Amino acid sequence: MTNRLAKRIQTISPSLTLAISAKAKAMKAAGENVVNFGVGEPDFNTPEHIVNAAIDALQKGRTKYTPSAGLKELRRAVCDKFLYDNGLEYESSQIIISNGAKHSIFNVCFAVLDEGDEVIIPAPYWLTYPEVVKACGGVPVIVKASKKTGFKITPEQLKAAITPKTKLFIFNSPNNPTGAVYSEEEVRALAAVCEEAGILVLSDEIYEKLVYGNVKPFSMAACSEKMKELTITVNGVSKTYAMTGWRIGYLAAPRDIAKAIDSFQSHATSNANSIAQYAALTALSSPDAAVEEMVARFARRRLAMIERISEMQGVYCIIPEGAFYAMLVVSGVYGKKFGDTLINGSVSFADCLLNAAKVAVVPGISFGADECVRLSYSLSMKDMLDGLDRIDAFIRSLN
Repeated sequence: MTNRLAKRIQTISPSLTLAISAKAKAMKAAGENVVNFGVGEPDFNTPEHIVNAAIDALQKGRTKYTPSAGLKELRRAVCDKFLYDNGLEYESSQIIISNGAKHSIFNVCFAVLDEGDEVIIPAPYWLTYPEVVKACGGVPVIVKASKKTGFKITPEQLKAAITPKTKLFIFNSPNNPTGAVYSEEEVRALAAVCEEAGILVLSDEIYEKLVYGNVKPFSMAACSEKMKELTITVNGVSKTYAMTGWRIGYLAAPRDIAKAIDSFQSHATSNANSIAQYAALTALSSPDAAVEEMVARFARRRLAMIERISEMQGVYCIIPEGAFYAMLVVSGVYGKKFGDTLINGSVSFADCLLNAAKVAVVPGISFGADECVRLSYSLSMKDMLDGLDRIDAFIRSLN
């Protein structure tokens, strides 16, 4: 029998994040006490005023198709958000509302990549980036950031990776999985390289509001008018407003790219969920008090995690400045054994940890960083500290 699957689908690797989470949930369902550091979503409920907006939309019968690019008033609210938060002026026609930021990222890659186009992706990277690029015919070019630079790539690294085939640079700040946040100066330096080469940038800013201390993110498109014409900015409501399941993301793009994405989305999915769009409109149009409270709680967990990890032997983390993740560098215990099992990489570390200590973490190999595992601090303080204690005990048990 001939192969029934298309070549492009055979290039896709399954998500290790979801696989680890599924295994952890199955163990919990079987009655085991599992601490899950795996999935990146806030453990808070969606704020009540946003939920009420969805209920109101249902009761008013707002359950019909919307324009494929999204409700006009929601796109206008997104324009207002870009102007207020980022100093960027867009028209509603340049905004596309999609089924989550992940859908927006796919739309961008599908719209701009031809077969064989190269896409520069800094590592550690969100594990979906290379898979989407491959699905759209592109070729991922991985540029490894150093722990010495706080997991940030340098302009020199970016410039060295550019070839005549380079079409797109995927930039993510605040970063998943590292929590790294590029300063305005660092963003401008990378933008200058992109401007000189004339390459497009997909700037994923989904964690924009989740930053700590005096750290301030800076939008790539805000570097210059030329950079704005080269940049497609992706964002959404999932992380900021604890709305992961509502599936509303959005992007802002140059007019020709936005028009092409709208045309594609009209055939692929049509509009995003209408009720969720009305909820997102309320989220974007409301004061950020609930967001600020959530960020404050994340900040407390972040500090507690950093402090607890500092007490462990053989492992350490690069201090995250944003998002709700930390990369635990565990390569210092590679070569040791748990029972008869040799710990020789992030997968074996994560497997043994889950089986022995009932703690789920994501192997760093799925982010292009096999020396690490990713921990999320989007779980309760109690569970987080319990899990960190278990990790410490597990490491001490290795021989």
